[in-house]
Amino acid sequence: MSSSNAIGVFDSGLGGLTAVKEFLHVLPNEEIIYFGDTGRVPYGTKSRDTIKKYSIQDTDFLLSHNVKMIVAACGTVSSVAGKMLEEKLGVPYTGVVNPTVFTAVKETVNGKIGVIGTPATVNSHSYRDRINKLNPDLKVFEQPCPLFVSLVENGIIHRDDQITRLVVKRYLSGLKESGVDTLILGCTHFPLLRDAIQDFMGDSVKLIDSGYETAVYAAKVLAEKNLLNDGGSPKAPSFFVSDTPDGFESVAGLFLGRDMEHTVTQIDIEQY
Repeated sequence: MSSSNAIGVFDSGLGGLTAVKEFLHVLPNEEIIYFGDTGRVPYGTKSRDTIKKYSIQDTDFLLSHNVKMIVAACGTVSSVAGKMLEEKLGVPYTGVVNPTVFTAVKETVNGKIGVIGTPATVNSHSYRDRINKLNPDLKVFEQPCPLFVSLVENGIIHRDDQITRLVVKRYLSGLKESGVDTLILGCTHFPLLRDAIQDFMGDSVKLIDSGYETAVYAAKVLAEKNLLNDGGSPKAPSFFVSDTPDGFESVAGLFLGRDMEHTVTQIDIEQY
């Protein structure tokens, strides 16, 4: 395996682009190949078996591009299929759960950590179980936020938007009352709602961005395995989706925080 090979990143839709944004910042020399399963989003409301099946197809597609590492930039996949992928894949793999949990455990002061994610992520209790394994004395408060993905995928994210504020209040009121001082954004879509979430929870609550923490962790793994690309400028990121790319550029620009000037290719993911 060559250090010049790309890193493969995938998600159920476009949310994983928030992780790609962090990867481009933390690992500027690396080429990124991104697959967003826009034709089958969201994963968070699907069965465990379906999520595992989709995950295998997604990773098989990335492996066809000879990637040197695979990142599940998806809280649902990381929670439901992460262990299976780690055992199955012949390249280094990380999901978003472990890197995010390490930071949350380190950051909490009062020992109360909140976790928000899709229903599948929360029902798997992956974040809670990992936190309790690291420190059984910490209290974990979990909250599924099924509408958050839809809000983000439709660009309804502004902190002053009435719909955004109402949904945030609806989901997070219990967590606020519980007194958490650290809140894990357990889905890579959720950082797009960061402003609205922070406004509601208050400045004293630290938000943990799973995309950023995963990029930092991936850099560490690649360094340990001597797979960092130190040789010159990388190729531009490549983007693949499973549904029509129409409108992808404007939405992707929102996620990446930069103008989208790259081509987007639609593929038939069922072939993998």
